[in-house]
Amino acid sequence: MRVGLYGGSFNPAHAGHRHVGLMALRRLRLDRLWWLVTPGNPLKARGDLASLDTRIGAARALAAHPRIAVTGFEAEIGARFTLETLRYLRARRPGVRFVWIMGADSLASFHRWRGFREIADLVPIAVVDRPGFTLSASSSPAARFLDAHRVDERDAGALADLAPPAWVYLHGPRSTLSSTALRAGGAY
Repeated sequence: MRVGLYGGSFNPAHAGHRHVGLMALRRLRLDRLWWLVTPGNPLKARGDLASLDTRIGAARALAAHPRIAVTGFEAEIGARFTLETLRYLRARRPGVRFVWIMGADSLASFHRWRGFREIADLVPIAVVDRPGFTLSASSSPAARFLDAHRVDERDAGALADLAPPAWVYLHGPRSTLSSTALRAGGAY
């Protein structure tokens, strides 16, 4: 089983999230995609964070795809960091080939994540390009650290079968939608 893990606040979930999800399912040849709605991002202020139940409900309504599951299980297991979530999943589902999916904006700050090197050693990573982050993500400390393990985009469909560290940068149609901008515009 090949499962993509797409974590985030989803505050609010929007069509750009669905676009990334559908692209990941297709380009990475995934069997399933799990949207992991986080209780809160340790690198972001929580002041304007909608309740977990509200964000999960909105994400489920938006995902609307038989191979996308939306879950808030990180709150249930008490995981605060991606590293904790991945350790938990790898220990309990050793036969599943997980792939972590993030936007280019996340790659730009990935070096600030707790245990980013161990995350890269636990699962292959797919980075989806986002407007305004192409260059900063590609030249970020994490991208430079992982450069020797970058997979050609033409081989993205094999990523789940590769031993980590391995990562791919996916290009294609990009969504300009942003949860931050939607909140600023009063959409949530």
